[in-house]
Amino acid sequence: MRIDLGADPLALDRQVCFALSVASRSVIGIYRPLLKPFGLTHPQYLVMLALWEKAPRSVRDLSSALRAEPATLSPLLKRLEVLGYVSRRRGRADERVLDVDLTDSGRALRAEAEKIPYQVVKALGMDVAELVELHTVLTRVIAATDQAAARS
Repeated sequence: MRIDLGADPLALDRQVCFALSVASRSVIGIYRPLLKPFGLTHPQYLVMLALWEKAPRSVRDLSSALRAEPATLSPLLKRLEVLGYVSRRRGRADERVLDVDLTDSGRALRAEAEKIPYQVVKALGMDVAELVELHTVLTRVIAATDQAAARS
């Protein structure tokens, strides 16, 4: 199979990594002012999303869901605990397991956070169908990178 990348395969504006990087920073920039009233950063918001789906969760389970290293999550979880949104405690069956649960304040925050996706869609000014299609393509990219990593 021959792959044709055009006359200049290193042109910056044709790089998938560049487009993903700029798009990621730009979209996260839209979230920043929406999350500020709650004292959340975007990575902390992702943790909260995972916990609103299922809580309590072990740090290992959160790490898997968020595709993040447990060491990366530790400072996020500490800050969320200081904010009063989560509690952390050692597992009863296994002291090595650290379980994370939502506090009443963390559960209540969900009602306010439900407005955020609508605000993001409005700020982007794109059709929901376009965003669903983008999500589908990005999910395929993630799966392809997983397969590539498994092969190497």
